[in-house]
Amino acid sequence: MSFASGSKMSQMVDPTLAEMGKNLNEAMKMLEDNQRKVEEENEKKYTRKDIPGPLQGSGQDMVSILQLVQNLMHGDEEEESLQSYRLQNVGEQGHMALLGHSLAAYISVLDRERLRKLTSRILSDTTLWLCRLFRFENGSAYYHEDDREGLLKVCRLVIHSRYEDYTTEGFNVLYNKQPVIYISSAARAGLGQALCNQLGLPLSCMCRVPCNTMFGSQHQMDVALLDKLIKEDIDSGKIPILLVANAGTPGAGHTDKLGRLKELCEQHSMWLHVEGVNLATLALGYVSSSVLAATKCDSMTLTLGPWLGLPAVPAVTLYRHEDPSLSLVAGLTSSQAVEKLRALPLWLSLQYLGHDGIVERIKHSSQLSQRLLENLKNQDFIKTSVEDEHSSPVVVFKFSPELSPIDHMLHSAQTPTITGNERYICDTFNQWLGEQLSQLVPASGVDLVELEDEGACVRFSPLMTSAVLGTEVQDVDQLVDCLKLKVPVLMCTLQLRDEFEQEVKRTVGLAYVEDLSWPGLGVVRYEGQNEDKQEKEVEKINNELLKKLNELESDLLFSLGPEFGGEKNCIYIGMVTEDLDVSELIETIAATGREIEENSRLLENMTEVVRKGIQEAQVQLQKANEERLLEEGLLRQIPVVGSVLNWFSPFHASPKGRTFNLTAGSLESTEPTYVSKVQGTGNTPPPTPTSSRAKQRFPGQKLFRRSLRNSDGFSETSSVSHIDDLERAEQRPAAAPPAGQGDSKQPDENKLPNPESAEDSRGDKAKVLANDCTTSEEQESLR
Repeated sequence: MSFASGSKMSQMVDPTLAEMGKNLNEAMKMLEDNQRKVEEENEKKYTRKDIPGPLQGSGQDMVSILQLVQNLMHGDEEEESLQSYRLQNVGEQGHMALLGHSLAAYISVLDRERLRKLTSRILSDTTLWLCRLFRFENGSAYYHEDDREGLLKVCRLVIHSRYEDYTTEGFNVLYNKQPVIYISSAARAGLGQALCNQLGLPLSCMCRVPCNTMFGSQHQMDVALLDKLIKEDIDSGKIPILLVANAGTPGAGHTDKLGRLKELCEQHSMWLHVEGVNLATLALGYVSSSVLAATKCDSMTLTLGPWLGLPAVPAVTLYRHEDPSLSLVAGLTSSQAVEKLRALPLWLSLQYLGHDGIVERIKHSSQLSQRLLENLKNQDFIKTSVEDEHSSPVVVFKFSPELSPIDHMLHSAQTPTITGNERYICDTFNQWLGEQLSQLVPASGVDLVELEDEGACVRFSPLMTSAVLGTEVQDVDQLVDCLKLKVPVLMCTLQLRDEFEQEVKRTVGLAYVEDLSWPGLGVVRYEGQNEDKQEKEVEKINNELLKKLNELESDLLFSLGPEFGGEKNCIYIGMVTEDLDVSELIETIAATGREIEENSRLLENMTEVVRKGIQEAQVQLQKANEERLLEEGLLRQIPVVGSVLNWFSPFHASPKGRTFNLTAGSLESTEPTYVSKVQGTGNTPPPTPTSSRAKQRFPGQKLFRRSLRNSDGFSETSSVSHIDDLERAEQRPAAAPPAGQGDSKQPDENKLPNPESAEDSRGDKAKVLANDCTTSEEQESLR
């Protein structure tokens, strides 16, 4: 709270209210301060805040308790995340809502008459303001914590209204004439089952109405089919009692045809209940006709907390009914004054914001949606799903590689057909896109949504997130910029997936693994030439291969895949760009795998080779000892006699040692070492296998990247041909000197061609070598 408000509060007559506001202000400052002390960084892994303990007998002060709450809120987060982490955008209007809960606890201890007067005033004021703000005339309000509770109470009200003996007979009266509640198939998941469980009705009392399939939005309820279902239920002896419509479906944010639905409900004496995020736009000056029809419904549920950024405020269900006794029986009203205090946080927050502040917040959210929608119209390979391009509070879009916007205009009558695998891959890519956008621009509040027809999509609903996250216009612009960078990556990766699959299948030792749920280039497994490898051996090779690939200087992401549900012993390759050389990538993976396999085979064979070498060395040493005994004689082996005999007649024997050559895997004599005084190096180990496509790279060029063509008058083709010319110039022998010059007594061996290089050279070099050979023959004849 501001200093001015604090000074005004100090001037209140009731000092308890002033102290309450002061304590709340100090508590909020303490909880929002996320800076840790230096001593807390050196705490043990398990501290007092992690392990429950006994209740202290002497009690604790408020500061210690709030410090404990702060530690529990932040947990074991790192310091960097703590600096960027704050409570959700709780401004002063949020403090007013939190103050309302404290005031409700304080007011509840007043005497009964004062409490009755105060709660009646709070309830009547809040109801009047909301009915006028959202154009719901002559309505009553029910305040509830669970946003489904209002609809539940309305259902009970309708049952009591349609079944006069329900109060006395109970569920027996429902047996002969079963009630039916209709909800849209686009409604939030689990709504119908939750209502049946709370009302004690069988699931047969809930009828899901499909959405349009031929005409209109695919997220709107099919009115003609609904009419048919109602008539069928009436003919079968059932009683249609209530219809739940949407003014903004939970997924795509579309609004049902509320005008026609209201006429249908009046025709069959049904109750019409409306819910959805688009009801927030009723507070604006301009409201679309589809949403404006919601003002004629019998009840509606408003979730003001996310719309206005108010924490811990109740949801509100506005309804119209003439019998207050039935409202009391249904639980929509209460005689308990304490329950009426639920409206107190909302009563304080609405007064703080005022009419203009409320309208401005909702208007700001609508403008954010329109700004994003305008930018998406010009974005290639992005498909939007909005109900009204001029006023749509919810924007749903997805990456669609089928057609670009220009192609959509040219082929508006043709709908491209995609297979099931392509649909699955597109859903996977859109899930990756949504995760990337939410991570890069967290203030935008975008999330993923699964729609029945479109599949996985990205949803931007600022009415539900902007007031809490503080979303601004620059956040929307940043979201568009990130989208422009990600779409080309998605398109290139999708185009190179087939080439990647074909290259892997053509390469010996590699196996292509199809995983449609992986958002990337593809999945490969190194199996080697021997197909009889055990699973542990394949796992070891692929793990080492993954480590080697991540050590390379490339922009690609190699991983073991998702933590759950992925294939085992595979290399997952992430998103790529258009300059990727797929063939070089595959050859590098295969060559690196062969190198690891050969090294692994060498290490496996080394144990057996060393063991056999030790056994052979023991046999040879034993044989050498026997030969030494025969040469020296038996007398020299006696301790005293042998020393005297060696002093008179020394015995000179050449040392016979053995050395084990790891490269050859054999025992060798140490005699050459004693003669030359130098230890032999043995055979040179074979070179490490590498890729056959050793490309000439330019400074700064990453691995697996094609060099830029036709850049500054220098192309890849010309560079390769220029390198070949340099190699031919270096290998071409010099011209023979004229006859009579030079030393004619010694043959000029440098002028003769190298037969090994002649077999590997090209045609033009062969001609030069042939000329050189002719020249050499002439010189020999002259000699």
